[in-house]
Amino acid sequence: MEILQIKDLSFRYPGAERNAVEEVSFSVRSGEFLVVCGESGCGKTTLLRLLKPELAPAGELTGSIVYGGGERTPADIGYVLQNPDNQIVTDKVWHELAFGLENLGLPTEVIRRRVGEMASYFGNQDWFRKRTDELSGGQKQLLNLAAVMVMQPKVLILDEPTSQLDPIAASEFLATLQKLNRELGLTVILAEHRLEEVFPDADRVLLMDGGRILLCDAPERIGAALPAGHPMRAGLPSAVRIFQSLHIPDRCPLTVREGRDFLERHFGSRGGMLPEPEYRHGEAVAVELKNVWFRYERDLPDVLRGTSMQVYAGELYAVLGGNGTGKTTMLQVIAGIGKAYRGKVLVDGRLIREYRGNSLYHGLLALLPQNPQTVFIRDTVRADFYEILEAHGVPKQEREKRVSEAAARFGIAHLLDRNPFDLSGGEQQKCALAKVLLTGPRILLLDEPTKGIDAGAKQVLRDILTRLKADGMTLLMVTHDVEFAAETADRCALFFDGEILSADTPSRFFGGNTFYTTAANRMARTLCQNAVTCGQVVRFCTEGTDA
Repeated sequence: MEILQIKDLSFRYPGAERNAVEEVSFSVRSGEFLVVCGESGCGKTTLLRLLKPELAPAGELTGSIVYGGGERTPADIGYVLQNPDNQIVTDKVWHELAFGLENLGLPTEVIRRRVGEMASYFGNQDWFRKRTDELSGGQKQLLNLAAVMVMQPKVLILDEPTSQLDPIAASEFLATLQKLNRELGLTVILAEHRLEEVFPDADRVLLMDGGRILLCDAPERIGAALPAGHPMRAGLPSAVRIFQSLHIPDRCPLTVREGRDFLERHFGSRGGMLPEPEYRHGEAVAVELKNVWFRYERDLPDVLRGTSMQVYAGELYAVLGGNGTGKTTMLQVIAGIGKAYRGKVLVDGRLIREYRGNSLYHGLLALLPQNPQTVFIRDTVRADFYEILEAHGVPKQEREKRVSEAAARFGIAHLLDRNPFDLSGGEQQKCALAKVLLTGPRILLLDEPTKGIDAGAKQVLRDILTRLKADGMTLLMVTHDVEFAAETADRCALFFDGEILSADTPSRFFGGNTFYTTAANRMARTLCQNAVTCGQVVRFCTEGTDA
């Protein structure tokens, strides 16, 4: 039975020159797991919001959306937002679970039974009575999912729910989602950039491009059907990308296990290590932490516990680790936002306390925060860019030139006159980075720069960071994106329990890890341990190793 029927759906935001969604038609079967993907700004979020009338944006709508499950109530279609903090409305976990049921006016005994059942199912008994602001990102998103599920929806819509989670928390969240689909027959419509783990469980994949549906087919057929050179080819699961690159007649693998079987079937007689040049860095140290300790309040536990780190001038240094371990706090201490109570923080060879006023931020250091919305203060992107150039004393006649150059570099010229808060998460991220770089820093701190952006935008970001590094800029990046770190960083480090545990080149770092490693490495490590990117696995297959 079809539970949703969408026919000739088009939508345009007020004042927009073109439609955000253009003549979209498809149907969703009851119990289906549908993955929606595409480049940032392709219309995914707009389409999903239109499917739940209570969240539908204002604008001009044509076409039809028919709900096939009988008379629809607001609880029949559940919705989980991209940012977990935007959906939590109460201060306690138990109250968040009960909030929606209380608004429906259900009897107390029914509310308590449903809340207890849902808390048991999702395994959050240990933090059932905690404050919501004490939860990790993964716990908050699981709470949001549980709070929606307690309403017993027939359709569950999720808009990039793992974008702010580390790889392990994201895997756990997606596993819970797949369990709901399999065990309860729940209809799931999931918009996601991380396709590695959702492709194998999807019944169909709907790929959008420019507001239209480009493909809607079984996941194993998407790779072959996607046009050559399309930016989304880089976002396909690693097993699919490796298979497509090798052009070997076989069944397309979707999972790590299937990809490993494919490689062993065709290249199992090979083995060894890929040649790896020795990494050389300069002598100058751009950022250094020496036994740094930090806590937010005197009575709270330490977040940084003797953290020590050296980032050399001109290198790209990536820090990985779980949610809530202190990675963002470390960046804030380096940027002077938080003050360490013990240890030394040096930027460009000087103690951070020696920088007076805003001198640290004038041509030396800049921070791109995890939430790009915090970068914007004006009602258009252009006005925001002009404001920061004026604050840094750039002459009026030069401002338009710099704004145009930044817009061309990031491909955001069409966004300059838009309100930054109306942009998609990926578009906000690109505009925020462009604004931060207008200050001309020599050291750039990036907190989750790939959060919410598509594979094509990641390639653009990788090229930009590579060019910045070639121009002599030092880049310190905190990220959950292991694939991006493996392909971009000079060195990677693991942050755990308030300190940096290890740092090494991507091949050695990821090649020695079990969980914090790439899907490509999991597939190929029995044959070639230091192949950690799809390109390296393909090179191993086509060129061999040093054996």
